[in-house]
Amino acid sequence: MRVAVITETFLPNVNGVVTTLCRLLEHMHDHGHEALLVAPDGTLTSYAGAEIIPMRGVPLPSYPELRLTPPQPGLTAQLRRFRPDLVHLAGTMALGVAGRHAARQLGVPLVAAYHTDFPAYTTHYGLGFLRTVAYRYLRWVHNSCAFTLCPSLATIADLRDHGFRRLRLWGRGVDTERFHPSNRSVAWRESVGAQPDERVLLYVGRLAPEKRLDLLAEVLPSLPNTRLVLVGDGPLRPALEQRLSGMRAHFTGYLRGADLATAYASADLFVFPSDTETFGQVIQEAMASGLPVVAARAGGAIDMVRDGVTGALFRPGSAAELYTQTLRLVNDPVQRAAMGVAGRAAAERRSWGRVMDELLGHYQMTLQQRRRVA
Repeated sequence: MRVAVITETFLPNVNGVVTTLCRLLEHMHDHGHEALLVAPDGTLTSYAGAEIIPMRGVPLPSYPELRLTPPQPGLTAQLRRFRPDLVHLAGTMALGVAGRHAARQLGVPLVAAYHTDFPAYTTHYGLGFLRTVAYRYLRWVHNSCAFTLCPSLATIADLRDHGFRRLRLWGRGVDTERFHPSNRSVAWRESVGAQPDERVLLYVGRLAPEKRLDLLAEVLPSLPNTRLVLVGDGPLRPALEQRLSGMRAHFTGYLRGADLATAYASADLFVFPSDTETFGQVIQEAMASGLPVVAARAGGAIDMVRDGVTGALFRPGSAAELYTQTLRLVNDPVQRAAMGVAGRAAAERRSWGRVMDELLGHYQMTLQQRRRVA
């Protein structure tokens, strides 16, 4: 099987989409399939045996680490040279129209994954008047696909309410060997300034308005014997550093590999206030590392966090509920430990191999249906 994947983000960016694409390319290579990746320039020339075709991108003014990659001449010719059996859209905002056109020109099925809730983002960036427009454009792209893969039931419900069709649930896997409680390190805790009697709250992800980090800044001063560690970077970092100045807070910047695994396992509680996540890969990584999770009752967190079993959910946007749930677990080491064990057990059932086999099954079914119609 030959699959062309079109994305609007790839290495060296660090996010859930990139993690998923790396696993996809590795899995296809290991199972004898061929892949081509179309991605913004500034990345690698190949990955896991897949050639990477660079596309010129323009850094977003408020988010320079991400690039807007508009449709460009030559994409269809590049794909025609590769001769794909199908085209997979892993990014649909700017390149959606280009992928749609290329697949039609080549006469091959187009499939898509809905990774990012762009309509919700418009509210957090003062562009709420574009929310309806964003849904309309994305619906036009996705409804031209053989199917759209959604990472959570909440995403399916939202898209169905907005007229999207042919939606299928496809979750994400987690590396339970890399992310493991055994990576806990006293030295790491000391390096972030944690005192022996402090509980470490961990956040991992972009430091951006849509992540609702303002809620963490609001509740931190009232939480006794706690230290907040934020792993990641983004446009909100300067404002956060200023707001949290003098508090028990530490910024690490982006972490990768063993350093990231150590950060997860060395914390006591994972806090994730974002209410715009279609999935939330970092939640799974925290659970695999044995951490209980406090998350907003929204998006992918609803599927992953069992309230009272692997963590606690709070009303989106409510600093008061975030505080209550976090304080309860900060003060209850026994429940934290039990939730950590339950979370680890849940993560062990979500291997990347199983998730990617499921995706290849979707591909094969689509190709079979196309052959029957032909």
